[in-house]
Amino acid sequence: MCDGHNHTHSHTTTRVPVAEQILSANDRIAQRNHSLLHQKNVYGINIMASPGAGKTSILLKTLEALQGRLKIGVIEGDPAGSIDTDRALAAGMPAVQVNTGGECHMDAVMMEDALSQLPLDDLDLVVVENVGNLICPANFRLGTHLNLVIASIPEGDDKPYKYPGMYMGMQALIINKIDLLPYVPFDMEYFQQGVEVLNPGIATFPLSCQTGEGLDAWADWLVDKARAEITLK
Repeated sequence: MCDGHNHTHSHTTTRVPVAEQILSANDRIAQRNHSLLHQKNVYGINIMASPGAGKTSILLKTLEALQGRLKIGVIEGDPAGSIDTDRALAAGMPAVQVNTGGECHMDAVMMEDALSQLPLDDLDLVVVENVGNLICPANFRLGTHLNLVIASIPEGDDKPYKYPGMYMGMQALIINKIDLLPYVPFDMEYFQQGVEVLNPGIATFPLSCQTGEGLDAWADWLVDKARAEITLK
């Protein structure tokens, strides 16, 4: 009852799950990061994979293949240490280390801080090597133009079936260590069928860092993608 009027009020409270609030806040900062990259005329890639899939090897081979074609900066996400950042620096690239501590992924705040430490005015491309994990990194956008997942032959051909969330949100897929196909039970057709159901037509690059097979096709495609979004410096 209210002010003598004979009616009642029904109050409905909508509760937004905490996880949803966290992701929503992250998305807002990711959009800010994306706007910064756009403003600075820089193309961004977020590389995701399980530990040992070959993220760092592919990163270094990609940097090598793109030398003289794109000016590149690197952001390395790891729970601890700076081993991969040291490798990127040794390869002559500006690099920033992000130690996530107990977190199994980078988030947009970490990305924002790392971007502030890179000479964006002098770069065409920023490559983020995310923490090795096939679940959490897919949920936290960073603001990059491209999300890339790396699968590797020794991990087995069932990963798209076990980790669908990772494969659904990607724009590109690298199948690494194809030189091991003769020695490891891996059904390529079964693997690719699983990917196709989740992400039809995803750009896919089977390659080997060991032999170099497939690296040129990947590097050429990446340059074309960057050129479509930015004007090279």
